[in-house]
Amino acid sequence: MKGLFRFLPAACLAVALMFSGIALAQQPVSPTPAAIASAKELLTLKHANAMYANAVPGIVERTKTTLLQSNLNYQKDLNEVALIVAKSLAGREKEIGDGMAKIYASHFTEQELKDLVTFYKSPLGQKLLAEEPKAIEASMAFMNQWAQQFAAVVNGEFRAEMRKRGKEI
Repeated sequence: MKGLFRFLPAACLAVALMFSGIALAQQPVSPTPAAIASAKELLTLKHANAMYANAVPGIVERTKTTLLQSNLNYQKDLNEVALIVAKSLAGREKEIGDGMAKIYASHFTEQELKDLVTFYKSPLGQKLLAEEPKAIEASMAFMNQWAQQFAAVVNGEFRAEMRKRGKEI
């Protein structure tokens, strides 16, 4: 029994080291600066900055509106302060683009990002950039129309099944 107690700490240490090695192996590798640069180029080609271009003024405006709800008597001051805050924090939305580039660079290899950049610079890639928003918008309109028509079918099925039970709805 004494031999077991002497062996136990060493065994625990060995198991702990084994699991820490597995955990280290599973952690994502930090993206290289070149991969991040390729990701930034890709995001620029995709006009991703349009998603967050107004983030700073939008958040400033929302914050001002929230503060106004409980401080109506400070409306003039809060309007003036909003302009000052927006001006002092202008450009901070760039942090979103930097973060997005790091995320892309952690999901794609440097070569994949370079290949994507090459694709988006190609005639087909340029067409995709121009036409995809229109195709998505038309697809969303189609899905909404389909959903409305299908909802009417589902409603009819509910009514028919309830009629079979002798209940009109």
